[in-house]
Amino acid sequence: MVSTPHRRTLAASIGLLLTLGVSTACSSGKEKTTQDTVGKADGKISITYLQKQGDQEYFVAEAAGAKAKAAELGIDLKVVNLGNDANKTVSEVQSAIAQKTSGLVIVVPDPAVGPQIAQTAKDAKVPLLTSDDQICTSGPDPVECDAKDLVPRIGFSGEQMGTEVGKRAAEEFKKAGFDAADTRVISAWKQDVTVCGDRINAAKKAFTAAVPGVKTIDVPTDNTPTGAQDKIAATVTANAKVKNWVVWGCNDENVMGGVTALQNAGIKPANVVGIGLGAYLACKEWQTDKPSGMKAALFINGKDVGALAVQTMYDKLKNGKDFPREAFAPTAMVDRTDWKSSGLRCN
Repeated sequence: MVSTPHRRTLAASIGLLLTLGVSTACSSGKEKTTQDTVGKADGKISITYLQKQGDQEYFVAEAAGAKAKAAELGIDLKVVNLGNDANKTVSEVQSAIAQKTSGLVIVVPDPAVGPQIAQTAKDAKVPLLTSDDQICTSGPDPVECDAKDLVPRIGFSGEQMGTEVGKRAAEEFKKAGFDAADTRVISAWKQDVTVCGDRINAAKKAFTAAVPGVKTIDVPTDNTPTGAQDKIAATVTANAKVKNWVVWGCNDENVMGGVTALQNAGIKPANVVGIGLGAYLACKEWQTDKPSGMKAALFINGKDVGALAVQTMYDKLKNGKDFPREAFAPTAMVDRTDWKSSGLRCN
């Protein structure tokens, strides 16, 4: 959603989403999901929201949106930071069920725990909803999962996000006057996370369609700024003759790590096109007039996902409304010139 008209309607779109809950589901929503057999909750509604990397800025915002929506609806909400611990994921789900939570919303550190989590929730007759990352009830890899076995998800469209990143990267490439032979693309992400793969593949497809002939270097990371910086620094050292660099990744952390690594290697900002995904780190580069390799970023607001997830779970528990297969929150591309007017808050 790069254009100005989309940006102007962002606030209105968010309001509509949070009112309707599932208005942007990617499927008809008429198919039954594995959680549709769970009945309504009796009495006071309580929801447990379990997040990986709960101290990451995106997830902090997501928790804030979830808490605000829970307060608005008059329900109890407990937010749990799972870090990157798959074992903690299982134990915290069991603990929440033991404490009689009405519903579970989860962002898993590792999709491999999906089948166990889904079965535990099903046995306890507690509805399960994922946010951001997908999990499957029948196997560890959501990519290989049959659609009917995917747990309903609230988040963003990975394909749409990646496409916007790739398009903007191509625009900045052309604006900078880069030559394909002198340029490399760094594509950085945690390669076992399904939604990351969706974003990366879409970015590459959109970029290549607009700018053919640029070689891409895939860099596996842990999706953190320092992890990405270390891996990308090694990549830059191994490709010392490359003049220009384009960087994209699964999130702002990967791109910020890449931009920092290139800067530390002596690459000038004019020779770097970084396109973030999240914008919560990218905006920090734009708070001064100092040149930066971070040229733009796709603004994804975690608050919208957290609020939409809680609303969707509430609708299920209170009114028996079926979960959609997926429901998406809106996005907008921002840069140094317009990030403040987009509604993005830079902490």
